[in-house]
Amino acid sequence: MPKAPSRTAAIRTALRDLRVQLALLNHQVGSQLSLKDAELDCLDVLARDGALTPSALARRAGIHPATMTGILDRLERGGWIVRDRDQADRRRVTVSVVKERAAAVYQAYRGMNGAVDKICAGYSEDELDLIAGFLNRCAEAGHVSTEKLAAN
Repeated sequence: MPKAPSRTAAIRTALRDLRVQLALLNHQVGSQLSLKDAELDCLDVLARDGALTPSALARRAGIHPATMTGILDRLERGGWIVRDRDQADRRRVTVSVVKERAAAVYQAYRGMNGAVDKICAGYSEDELDLIAGFLNRCAEAGHVSTEKLAAN
């Protein structure tokens, strides 16, 4: 049986509100750390996925490859990332986060992470599994929708 439109609309509205609030939070974190939004996105991808080639990072962060060079130059100058040459193929470069610098990013998000921990404490393990599953499915729907738009 389909869910009532008002509940679905309320969820979409809540997701839109969350998107705005997270964008504002990310902007504030970036301002505190002198990082642009795209630079913060790249650091997040690298922190989650580990070392990547610049082209793989560009794909995962949704950044044009030509723009990625400037972003990586700024991040490297700021001490946020290192570029390492592959020992087997010296033409290949991987990019990774400087762990000591990444701690500053985690520190900036401490308030939000603590707030989420408190919210999650009010839910059972089964409820948290349901919420995580829902959010993961929403993220995947966003990915698929982005790919479809990019293909047009």
